[in-house]
Amino acid sequence: MLYAILGLLVGLIAGFFAARYFFRKQLQKNPPINEKMIRAMYMEMGRKPSEAQIKRIMTSVKSQYK
Repeated sequence: MLYAILGLLVGLIAGFFAARYFFRKQLQKNPPINEKMIRAMYMEMGRKPSEAQIKRIMTSVKSQYK
């Protein structure tokens, strides 16, 4: 009985870390926002974004998922 509880606990911990790793890896490959979306948001605000602003926003978004 003790081995079953211990095995379940180890499996839950390992599953948590594995899921977190794969989720972060997927977010780095396919970020939830891209450069086209940033340009569209700036245009909706009535501004034309510079390339530096777009790159700055993209790096800040990508740094959140590391």
